[in-house]
Amino acid sequence: MLTLEMNLNCARFSYVRMKYLFFSWLAVFVGSWIIYVQYSTYTELCRGKDCKKIICDKYKTGVIDGPACNSLCVTESLYFGKCLSTKPNNQMYLGIWDNLPGVVKCQMEQALHPDFGTELEPRKEIVLFDKPTRGTTVQKFKEMVYSLFKAKLGDQGNLSELVNLILTVADGDKDGQVSLGEAKSAWALLQLNEFLLMVILQDKEHTPKLMGFCGDLYVMESIEYTSLYGISLPWVIELFIPSGFRRSMDQLFTPSWPRKAKIAIGLLEFVEDVFHGPYGNFLMCDTSAKNLGYNDKYDLKMVDMRKIVPETNLKELIKDRHCESDLDCVYGTDCRTSCDQSTMKCTSEVIQPNLAKACQLLKDYLLLGAPSEIREELEKQLYSCIALKVTANQMEMEHSLILNNLKTLLWKKISYTNDS
Repeated sequence: MLTLEMNLNCARFSYVRMKYLFFSWLAVFVGSWIIYVQYSTYTELCRGKDCKKIICDKYKTGVIDGPACNSLCVTESLYFGKCLSTKPNNQMYLGIWDNLPGVVKCQMEQALHPDFGTELEPRKEIVLFDKPTRGTTVQKFKEMVYSLFKAKLGDQGNLSELVNLILTVADGDKDGQVSLGEAKSAWALLQLNEFLLMVILQDKEHTPKLMGFCGDLYVMESIEYTSLYGISLPWVIELFIPSGFRRSMDQLFTPSWPRKAKIAIGLLEFVEDVFHGPYGNFLMCDTSAKNLGYNDKYDLKMVDMRKIVPETNLKELIKDRHCESDLDCVYGTDCRTSCDQSTMKCTSEVIQPNLAKACQLLKDYLLLGAPSEIREELEKQLYSCIALKVTANQMEMEHSLILNNLKTLLWKKISYTNDS
């Protein structure tokens, strides 16, 4: 009887051990598979070496030129650090240039126009730097740039000033002349909305400063915190964090409320900068936390402006697009028009203004931890802001009123604190 009982215990122990070993092996297998898939995704996203090779090949053959070319391709004093890319065609890295930190961006595919629902066609090296051609005069190049701006920005009265500004930026070595290589680089960069916006808003506080360029690679000033809130974790750890817990972590790892208020005021000021600026209105088509950052003084800085597009340009591109429903009339994540069911074409008027999208982003950010004495009024103003529509009567007046009221409410609360 005792022998039988011992045999049963041994069998039970062997079964438990086998079960444990099986599930341990399964956990290791699944974990390894997830890490492999994510690593493959990472290597596809982060293609800095490919980007550098393409640019440097063009520089060394004399096709392109710019203030960052020698440092990138010859002395190698400009190099890529941590990868921040979220899409393979838009490479973004933290970088160092002559011991100065910066953010390096490079296009791995052509970005000649916003795309709706399809992938951009692969980058064609021969085509990308094909303009201007050898023999093009400075005057002819200025006419090319003027025509491009007219198509993108509409018939603004001061486009000639912007053309002259671009020529100043294009003269990377500051010798008073724009070489053919510099002109080719400038022309490629002008196809990118972010570069154009950086030049237009170069004197504004919340736009990162342009440090230099080479071809369609450009370097902008470093930003200490590259997301509106949350904590940056290695991608391997991110795999195993549930989205709900991640959101709780984001809320936990935020600055103090007065500092959040200062950052929020910066976003409201940036909305003012792009709303009927000196060269027309720009639309914020991806208003998400990952595109906003701030410095060590808690001043807002835009991290990614690639989905901020000229209103005139977007209207022209979307107005005749075929649609079945309103879902077909979206650019980025936030720029939505409606589908005209009588013509099955997208209308050109974007439904929600920039300010409403900014307030939607700021709602949870500001209400969490808001001082009790202003919380009710702050919530009321934020919801009024979110309800703004482009088609509403007197929208511009309401826009200005709500924006100023929000800024005043926040400034009053933090103006006498150390965080202001």
